[in-house]
Amino acid sequence: MSEKKLFLLDAYALIYRAHFAFTKNPRINSKGRNTSVPFGFTNTLLEVIQKQKPTHIGIAFDTAAKTFRDEIYKEYKANRQETPEDIRYGIPIVKDIIRGFNIPILEVDGYEADDLIGTIALKAHAIGYEVFMMTPDKDFGQIVREGVWLYKPAYMGNSVDILGPKEVCEKWDISNVDQVIDMLGLQGDTSDNIPGIPGFGPKTAAELLKLYGSVEGIIEHASELKGKKKELVEQHAEQALLSKKLATINIESPVEFSQEKLAYKNPNLEALKPIFEELEFKAILARIGTTGPDAPAPIVQKKPAQLSMFDAPQEIIAQPTITRTGTNYQLLSDSKGHSWLLEKLTTQKFLGLDVVTEGDSAFDAKIVGVAFSWSAGEAAYIPVGINEDAAKILFPLKNILGDASVSKSGHNLKHAIIALSKIGFELNGKLFDSLLAHYLMEAEASHDLSIISQQFAGASLASSEAVHEKSCERADVGLMVREPMQKDLETRGHSRLMSRIEMPLSLVLADMESEGVNIDLKALSKMSEELKKDADEVQSSIFKLAGMEFNLNSPKQMGEVLFDKLELVDKAKKTKTGQYATGEEVLQKLAGEHPIAKKILDFRELDKLRNTYVDALPRMISKTDSRIHTDYRQAVAATGRLSSNNPNLQNIPIRTEKGRQIRKAFIPRSKDFLFMSADYSQIELRIAAAFAKDETMIEAFRNKRDIHTTTAAKVFKVAIEQVTPDMRRKAKEVNFGILYGSTAFGLSQNLNISRTEGAEMIESYFKEFPGIKRYMDDSINHARETEFVETLLGRRRYLRDINSRNITTRGFAERNAINAPIQGSAADIIKIAMLHIHSWLTKEKLKTKMILQVHDELVFDLHKTEVDIVKPKVIELMRNAVQLEVPMDVEVGVGENWLEAH
Repeated sequence: MSEKKLFLLDAYALIYRAHFAFTKNPRINSKGRNTSVPFGFTNTLLEVIQKQKPTHIGIAFDTAAKTFRDEIYKEYKANRQETPEDIRYGIPIVKDIIRGFNIPILEVDGYEADDLIGTIALKAHAIGYEVFMMTPDKDFGQIVREGVWLYKPAYMGNSVDILGPKEVCEKWDISNVDQVIDMLGLQGDTSDNIPGIPGFGPKTAAELLKLYGSVEGIIEHASELKGKKKELVEQHAEQALLSKKLATINIESPVEFSQEKLAYKNPNLEALKPIFEELEFKAILARIGTTGPDAPAPIVQKKPAQLSMFDAPQEIIAQPTITRTGTNYQLLSDSKGHSWLLEKLTTQKFLGLDVVTEGDSAFDAKIVGVAFSWSAGEAAYIPVGINEDAAKILFPLKNILGDASVSKSGHNLKHAIIALSKIGFELNGKLFDSLLAHYLMEAEASHDLSIISQQFAGASLASSEAVHEKSCERADVGLMVREPMQKDLETRGHSRLMSRIEMPLSLVLADMESEGVNIDLKALSKMSEELKKDADEVQSSIFKLAGMEFNLNSPKQMGEVLFDKLELVDKAKKTKTGQYATGEEVLQKLAGEHPIAKKILDFRELDKLRNTYVDALPRMISKTDSRIHTDYRQAVAATGRLSSNNPNLQNIPIRTEKGRQIRKAFIPRSKDFLFMSADYSQIELRIAAAFAKDETMIEAFRNKRDIHTTTAAKVFKVAIEQVTPDMRRKAKEVNFGILYGSTAFGLSQNLNISRTEGAEMIESYFKEFPGIKRYMDDSINHARETEFVETLLGRRRYLRDINSRNITTRGFAERNAINAPIQGSAADIIKIAMLHIHSWLTKEKLKTKMILQVHDELVFDLHKTEVDIVKPKVIELMRNAVQLEVPMDVEVGVGENWLEAH
């Protein structure tokens, strides 16, 4: 390989790549700017500079001027959408960053970046340069030679892909790289709106090129082709030749290869510093000092044939295992190594931690290793063998883990807390969880550690297969991101949410998950038999009504029965696959027209109850203690609410009688306990009344009047005693529907009334409750200015689409502007209540345990001797979690099972 190494970067391809990489997880700074494009581009640039050490580098841009391609084909690139806003904002910044790195920008009017890169690549190669064309664009395969490589950068978990002539030919299924343009001429390129021959895909194109060598050869021999291929080639011959011309990179563009100008020099730190400070790229700013040609050579990752085992500190230092540039990750497998690590850790105040487990469920998982990091790039891992005693092996580190004066940081620390508690270890100290911190910053984004590492440590995670290397890296990154993430939280005003709510709640949830809940297997078994019997009876009724048997789990067969055989055509709709739609919404509409629809809905409910809950719950019982242990997740729901997984106990049905019966199977841990359920009553409506300062609603709640009856009396203009159950039902739908953005059409659908009646109800509601209308308007207007809304405690929901020109997208954001503060505040309130209750139960050393949280409800294993103490105290702590103008009401029940208690 030549010592002269030239990298040519396709700027717009890499800019769009950065944009798409952060689409679901935009990087927003404290000023509200989307900095994803400059962030992603700069990271890519740094990766290539630091790891590949180019001696020469240039970055090519397209200009706004038309090229020869536009002249010969007016539709060239015509299907491209308007440039996204974050790209328009990011391009001039990217150019400033490139100039700050002292890298030349290559652009010539009338020519695309592809042309400039192709021309320079071949000129440089001719005088002995090794050339890498850095782009994800496959068209560059036509320029590839031995020594001129297509360098596709790492993306979304995939590693770097370097393609030479052999790889290009294999990828395209062609015999030489010149045929890349023939392939594009035949099959076209949708991204550039190059037409090709309609109906020709890569398989057909490759097949014909093997026979005739080129587009011209295929056209010349068109008479030898048969059927549709012959017809298409003859009909679109000119179009194929035009497409080939459009796809051909011009390797004679007017650009010179200047070795002096393209030689890579040290970056201009003075120029880059204010740019990165403005963008808030603290981690990137720290990295740019090691990007010059005189910087130390990178340490290349090599997988050892066998993992090294270290016996003494000297050997540990001398033989590090490397996973990233500048890292020192060590595997410690004996007492000497453990002693060395203990000595290293006892002087530290901040540690990164990662606990590796193995098992079918979070609760039953066994610790297989623990990694600690004490300084950036420094970490060590202690393995625990399959048959070894984790508590015994890790015992020397027990005091460090439990030391309240030592701060620990990591990703998803709840997992570590539960795993360590099972071997009798406590995790104490000021804890910092990057998962929860990122959730508070961007609730709807992905909170994967690899993304957090890129954002706050300025580096991608390595792709090592070794467990100890992965774990060390997670601990290392956990430590590195703590400080920049804490600063970001402070900037956003979320530090208190993190330190006083989410982080301590993680400990409470760990306790609740460890406690688990008891299940009555006999009750479930009996329920399963009854559900099976009921389902069989309903199925027989369906077959009788249909006049035939069919597979009730087949949407295709069901659609044919409903709409072809029974001819219920008025409601028939087809899905994208061409089948009839037979979802719940369709069946609900059909229920008034034919009894079979209601029977099918009944069957589906019975089948779901049995398969999803009754038969599934016994399989989830822990082998350790014969209880069910759900996994509460704090960083899933954008509203701030907790979610439950494996099993999802928050989804246990409650609306139907048979669904409610499942709660009967949830029982106390022993005969000395009862079940207690404490549930906030209509908490979201109370919060809405407080936010809106609506006197009518506030007065109703203060006087303990039924809010739905009160609403019905107002909307239908009757005395409270004249409100009928149907009026109350409609008022309830309006109360909740309004807050969730229900329109006249939505109400008409849900209440089976006319759209006019729905509109009248909404109009009447707003007249009677003007505060609610004012709150809704104010929330939307405020969100339009700030692009976010906040809960009582300042939890944010970003609504960046609230000013979108797309009416559907904007409407969705407007509905969130209204209900997100309400839902989020309800989540905040119950979290505060959980913290206070858990603290009180622990402080008083009571036998009662809080074991479940389901939306606005808390469930307890209540010791029979503590009923008179716990019940009133839980009510008090829940009512007083926050102070609002509207009183919080809590309903409490006690029973032999969850159903009785609820």
